Amino acid sequence: MSSSKKSLTVNQKYNITGWVFLLPATLLIFAMNFYPMIQALILSFKTGIGNNQVWGGLSNYKRLLEDSVFRTALTNNFFYLIIQVPIMLFLAIVLASLLNKKDLKCKAFFRTAIFLPCCTALVSYSIIFKTLFAYDGYINTILLNMGLISSRINWLGQVETAKVILIIALIWRWTGYNMVFYLAGLQNIDDSLYEAARIDGAGPIRVFMKITVPLLRPTILLTTIMSINGTLQLFDESVNLTNGGPANSTLTMSHYIFKASFEYNPQFGYAAAMSYVIFILVAILSFIQMKVGDKR
Repeated sequence: MSSSKKSLTVNQKYNITGWVFLLPATLLIFAMNFYPMIQALILSFKTGIGNNQVWGGLSNYKRLLEDSVFRTALTNNFFYLIIQVPIMLFLAIVLASLLNKKDLKCKAFFRTAIFLPCCTALVSYSIIFKTLFAYDGYINTILLNMGLISSRINWLGQVETAKVILIIALIWRWTGYNMVFYLAGLQNIDDSLYEAARIDGAGPIRVFMKITVPLLRPTILLTTIMSINGTLQLFDESVNLTNGGPANSTLTMSHYIFKASFEYNPQFGYAAAMSYVIFILVAILSFIQMKVGDKR
């Protein structure tokens, strides 16, 4: 008989043990994420319903180019992205800078108060804003009593005002969420840098632009990518605040996918094609952000 097989080394045993622990999570991730993505990609090339589905090639994607409702939804998403994301992130970084001051009293209270909106359920906060800005809601009542308006405004029933209310709601809910990331980043910046800048006579704005913003670049990049991804997938606000109206003026791509799948005559192949358009947009914008924002 030949000599017995060599036993495994300690490192090999550790590697095998690690893969054994990772295997269940890996299988679940594949089953719950990657497999549905592959099936959705295949579905996006099919037309018809149920057992009557047939291979349609690029017909669903060609239809997207001719669909005026999809173009409206896509335009709405980018409108929210261009207006809401910069305002929200700017407010978040300013609030984080203010709440990071050591001599500020009641810091814990203010931090909690600003962060709490993002803990509110999406449906709940949408109902709150819908109630506030209803035709007979509190906002109209207050403005009438103050004499700022002569008659009630249909905030959610007009194209321009409905978009503004939706943007305000998004800023109210997500500013505190991003502020927490900036607070964590600010606490990693050495105080000696700020002290040296003050000794040199730099004002608050100059300190903010020359020290705070550059040193928070990785965090700003992270929050920008997350905010862009979230805005392109916006759904709850469109559904619960305005139901996409008036006249699809606040409809988002995710909301339109939902309508195409479950409200209109079921068009799962077309909805899958729209989903992959969002996926591609998110991937492209994230790649651009990484290339532009990450100087490494």
